[in-house]
Amino acid sequence: MPPVVKNLMASPAGETEIFRTLLDLPGIRLEQIVSNGQASAEGIWYDQKQPEWVMLVRGEAVLRFDPGGETLKTGDFLLIPANTRHRVESVSADAVWLALHFST
Repeated sequence: MPPVVKNLMASPAGETEIFRTLLDLPGIRLEQIVSNGQASAEGIWYDQKQPEWVMLVRGEAVLRFDPGGETLKTGDFLLIPANTRHRVESVSADAVWLALHFST
């Protein structure tokens, strides 16, 4: 059976954030996230046990860290080390992300 071609930008718009696993192998998970304008809920901070590499494929966003923050635009990417408190402070309605979770 030949591989199935899919398109990262053919993402459904909606009123909720959409997470789609693109690749799931031992020690590595790649997700597509379509934010549709949804930032982290007030007071919610992520603090993951594994590092996370994120890329904003489309749109604009502000990531808040404890302490500090970064404004991202289309094409920007960064590595969030394990145990780094962070949240999505704001995000555009057209935002599409790639998030790579991995073990070191």
